[in-house]
Amino acid sequence: MDNLIKHIEDLKKSSIKGTIEEKIREFKELKENPIDDIFKELCFCIMTANCSAEKCIEIHQKIGYDFLTLSEEHLKCKFKELGYRFPNLRANYIIESRKFKDLLEIKLKNYDNEKELRDWIVKNIKGLGYKESSHFLRNIGYDNYAIIDFHIIDILIRHKLIEKPKTITKALYLEIESVLQKLANDLNLTLAELDLYLWFLETGKILK
Repeated sequence: MDNLIKHIEDLKKSSIKGTIEEKIREFKELKENPIDDIFKELCFCIMTANCSAEKCIEIHQKIGYDFLTLSEEHLKCKFKELGYRFPNLRANYIIESRKFKDLLEIKLKNYDNEKELRDWIVKNIKGLGYKESSHFLRNIGYDNYAIIDFHIIDILIRHKLIEKPKTITKALYLEIESVLQKLANDLNLTLAELDLYLWFLETGKILK
């Protein structure tokens, strides 16, 4: 872990710190936006599972607020036209998630416990497991969730912080999240900030 801490401490002294701070500010600003903007971000996080983040960003920007109004068939066609990998399944998930838009707005404004908020999203929004729900909540300004994708797992394995998992159950997700929380505490970072530093270490990029 010492090696990983040193790498991140070095990054905290570099120009990347400002880039990450700006990205966190953008996330927090989105948290204050109308529910249509937040729902649009939910659609992005539904799109990203097993897909290139950069490709999803490009397609998401092109569809924009049409995520709120297109029929399922038209959304499928739009996805296909733009070269999205899972047009049929994810179009269905997005249409289904519209049923929960108003309730999501209420939940985001009135929650007692952040972990329960994530559990509600996992339970009710098709296509969002713990990773994608954490991604969504981070992207709308919540700091206390870890986005445990293969990039993060590879780093943790390489630094002998976890063993290679066969599958990631809820219990294992929470266990790995606790490892990341300890690392974040040691670095005086939030989990949201730590994720961006780890992503940069692994990919050389800051996305969302």
